[in-house]
Amino acid sequence: MKVGDPSVPLRALLRRYKEALAVPGFVSSVLLSAVLFVASWFVNTYAILFATERASNPVTDLMLSNIPVFDVDGLFVYGTFVFAAFTVCVVCAHPKRLPFALYTVALFWMIRSGFTTLTHVAPFAHTTSEFGPSINRIFFGADQFFSAHTGMPFLGVLAFWKKQWVRYTFLAGSAFFGVIVLLGHLHYSIDVAAACFITYGIFHIAEWMFPRSRFLFNETL
Repeated sequence: MKVGDPSVPLRALLRRYKEALAVPGFVSSVLLSAVLFVASWFVNTYAILFATERASNPVTDLMLSNIPVFDVDGLFVYGTFVFAAFTVCVVCAHPKRLPFALYTVALFWMIRSGFTTLTHVAPFAHTTSEFGPSINRIFFGADQFFSAHTGMPFLGVLAFWKKQWVRYTFLAGSAFFGVIVLLGHLHYSIDVAAACFITYGIFHIAEWMFPRSRFLFNETL
């Protein structure tokens, strides 16, 4: 075996998947969590459309009223895809992470959808992006409370707390998106401020609901 042989990490990855597949109930857990994840995505998408169609007028905000609007659409959209790709790589590097990750994100989307459908406040500043109708519906709707772009990376902080470099990467992502959505007036300041607190509660609910999946997840840290 040569030093730097690219087949070594590949063999290690395949070994992890083989070990995970041998765990009793692992496959069924992955399938169930994947179904819940997909269902939560559709529920969240409908909640965004529901809130956007019924959005009222914007309200005043102590922070946003005192800062100009910055053009951060590119950072907001492309940054989301970069963050999503990083998350997929980190989770899929150890298959035992899959069930808990999918369960937790599904729970996050379901709970956020509930918040989204309760109050329909229009964005502080009306923005029109050049990314097309599909991106506009998902990224620039009236789903104000709470900021998913701030909360989702913070979910990664909590899940990977024992993995220092991953924890700090997710923490940087949460701070980055928190600043971006405020500079672009894409969320109210309360949406960003509350996101981490609500996400903390969601994470611990997930730990309570899916203890076996959390145990498997922790084995990889």
